Order: sequence, then structure tokens, then C-alpha cells
Amino acid sequence: MTDAAPVAARGLVKRYGDLLAVDDVDLSVERGDVFGYLGPNGAGKTTSLRMLLGLIRPTAGTVHLFGRDIMIGAKALDGVAGFVEGPTFYPYLSARKNLRLLADYDGGGARSRVDEVLDLVDLSDRAKDKVGGYSHGMRQRLGIAAALLRDPRLLLLDEPTTGLDPAGMRDMRDLVRRLANEGLTVVLSSHLLTEVEELCNRVAIIRRGRIVYEGSLADLKREASGRWRLRTTDDARAAAVSAAQPGIEVVAGEGVSIAAVSEQAVAELSVALVESGLGIVELHQQVASLEDLFFALTEGDGAAAPAGAPLEVASG
Repeated sequence: MTDAAPVAARGLVKRYGDLLAVDDVDLSVERGDVFGYLGPNGAGKTTSLRMLLGLIRPTAGTVHLFGRDIMIGAKALDGVAGFVEGPTFYPYLSARKNLRLLADYDGGGARSRVDEVLDLVDLSDRAKDKVGGYSHGMRQRLGIAAALLRDPRLLLLDEPTTGLDPAGMRDMRDLVRRLANEGLTVVLSSHLLTEVEELCNRVAIIRRGRIVYEGSLADLKREASGRWRLRTTDDARAAAVSAAQPGIEVVAGEGVSIAAVSEQAVAELSVALVESGLGIVELHQQVASLEDLFFALTEGDGAAAPAGAPLEVASG
């Protein structure tokens, strides 16, 4: 069990009457991942996290955390912590008293970690203040402190930067980065693409309850990197020359946009263009942003792509 993956979810389904909120979701999170769980609002992210934490029962499917079936109860959550839809505290108690109360419920030496986790989330100087006077960002950081009381190996966070100002978002990202550098596995549910791009090494993208991509963020970008932008002294002739070249496909776009199977195919195209008397004004590879990829997978035809499938991302 000790070598088992932090998260292995298979065939997760959740229905609420006629509403299919999560539809046959598989998720695999490896040790050391900062795993981004992306999707539009209402796509099924929070429902999935609730099932991962055992807060709701799946209609079908299984969840194993470090090899333990979540359905066995609290024992499955050993080494696991996090929050869904924002942490909640007693507003009339101080941060330290809230954490001590939670630590007493948790046991296992958690009380001895209260000051340590307050320092880790930069709340030591406000530890005696009542939580009712905290800003939203401070409550979010206190929520992470509460999760860290358990000394977890897996941390699940649902939209931790929602509602924060730019400075609060920066501080939260820095905190998640520090935790990951200390060896925690983090699952981060978010709809903020810049946040995921900065923090995560692997992602899953969910649309209308179904996973449309799961894998490395680098692989996701690489799959969409076969488009090239071409401008010449005669683009109409260049399009004809390009279409006749092996390994090259002319695609829609301003000027000439091509899809190439390899850099070698592009090199051979450039020779063919020059031999045809055309001057090359511009020829460069177009790098898709995470935003491009996200919308390609969650809107229009790209939304139907199976998990891990190559993408067709419009360019121009």
C-alpha cells in the first residue's frame, strides 16, 4: 500500500436525479505531482473532489487513496487533507483556538503543529485575532493551515484563490509552490489557467462531467505544436507548393497556416519554396497557450476529443 498512487479513481459517476454531474471519470495522480483539475464552472470539478474525499458517495466507480478504498471510511483519509468550496471556522474564536480545536478532534500530535502551520501560512502575527475579522485570503490560508495539521502527504484544494485580490492570489500560489517543493502531492481544482500553468506538471480537463484530457501539461502543449505560420512573396503560390509537399497540410488561417508532421518536413518545404522562386518572409512554429488548448477541448469540436488525444487548435 505504501507504494500505491496517491489518487486512483476509476469510472466515477455521480447522478442527482436526472442530472449527470460526473460521467465515467478516471483520474490518476502520482507522488510529487502538482495536479491541476481544470474545467469551466459547473463542469463537475467540485463534485469529483467531494467523491475523492469521501464527502459524497459515487453513484458508480471507485476511489483509492494510497491504495485504500475511500469507502472503508476515515482510515482511507490517513495522510490526506484539504478543503472543498472554502474552509469554515468559528468566527468568534481566534485562528489559534480554531486550529487547537481541530487538532484535538484529529489527535495524533496535531496540537503540537499549530504554531508551525500558522508560521508556514504566514499567519503567526494574526494568530490571536478572531477569524471573523479575517480577510477572505487569510481564511483561505488558515484553511490550508488546518489541512496541514494532519501532516498530509496528499493535499486537495478546491479553487483556493477564488475571490482573492492579485496579491492574495500571488501569496497563495507561492504557498502551494512551497508545499510542493517540500514533497507534498497536491491536487488543485481551478478554472484559472494562469494559475495551473504556473504551478502544475500534470492536468486533467473536465467538460460536462467527462474528462477530455489527462496527462502531462508539457505533452498537452506538445500535441498542439505542429502548426506553423508562413508568409511569402506570393502566398497563393506558397499554399499550392505547401499542399504538394509530403508531411505538410495547409489549414485555414490568415496568410498560409500549415500543419507539419515534423521539423524535417518544414525544412524540405522551405527548400521547395525557394526553388519555386518564392521569398520566405516569415516561417515560425506557433506555440499554443494553455488558454488555446483549454478552449479547444471545452468548446466546439475539440470538446469531443478523448483523453490524451491529439488536438486541433485553430491558429492564424
